Amino acid sequence: MKLRGYALGIVSAVSYGLIPIFILPIKKAHFSLDITLFYRFFFSALMVGGYLLYSKESFRISKKETLILAVLGICYALSSEFLFIGYDFLTPGIASTVLFIYPVIVALIMFFFYKEKLTLFSVGSLLLAFAGVIVLCLKGNGLEINFAGLGIVMLSSLFYALYMVIVNKSNIKVSGFKLSFYSMIFTSLFFMIKAAIANESFAIPSAGIFFNFVIFAFLTTVISSLCLVFAIKYIGSTPVAILGALEPVVAVLISVLIFHEKFTANLSIGITLILLGVTLNVITDRKKLNHA
Repeated sequence: MKLRGYALGIVSAVSYGLIPIFILPIKKAHFSLDITLFYRFFFSALMVGGYLLYSKESFRISKKETLILAVLGICYALSSEFLFIGYDFLTPGIASTVLFIYPVIVALIMFFFYKEKLTLFSVGSLLLAFAGVIVLCLKGNGLEINFAGLGIVMLSSLFYALYMVIVNKSNIKVSGFKLSFYSMIFTSLFFMIKAAIANESFAIPSAGIFFNFVIFAFLTTVISSLCLVFAIKYIGSTPVAILGALEPVVAVLISVLIFHEKFTANLSIGITLILLGVTLNVITDRKKLNHA
């Protein structure tokens, strides 16, 4: 079960790291972000819902479960929205790497609200990760930090961390597929309401954009979310957060190789510091397991 959990955590991280491939062409075409995210999660919900029908699993949920799933949906929606807004302030590679600060936020939430102990290794890993984020957000070679971009992507990171902690701590008695289905339904509802208020058209202009939405939904949402849910159930939120180190690495590789983002010294140093922080976290987690 542990090995399966780690494998699913890796697949979740890599698939989530593929987001720039799909979102950057849509942003360049000046297509509505709310409509894009609505279809991303709506098509994802249809795919997962189809599997639930096929497996003859009940769609029934209690009032308490509805509330928790609605909160999860809103957390996921806000995380996605802030990340894609962050792309306008930071490059996709940098934004995706700053998003990876969420393991730090998970650790801090667990410390402040669930009284989990922070060891010296944990504190060291947090400091390294924060230092990496600051280096990534430096403008050019100067000491001027892009506070707008940093703040927006940190909000994305916060809501992603909250999603992970709620899944792990709410003790919700639904299957991984049902949890993902309703999370996606509530996320798509969030963007549908937002787009409707802004009076935006839901028409999909071409078959190419339609297939982009479908593949975008399947690879970065269905695969990533389901693997994330099952990985958290098998090994817990902290190890899954650690495995998320692959997300920024994949996103940076895509940004550099496909979208010709410059691989700067800041990017190299920032990623290195964050990955060092993650490595310390892994060592700490293993020590906890050994002493348990």
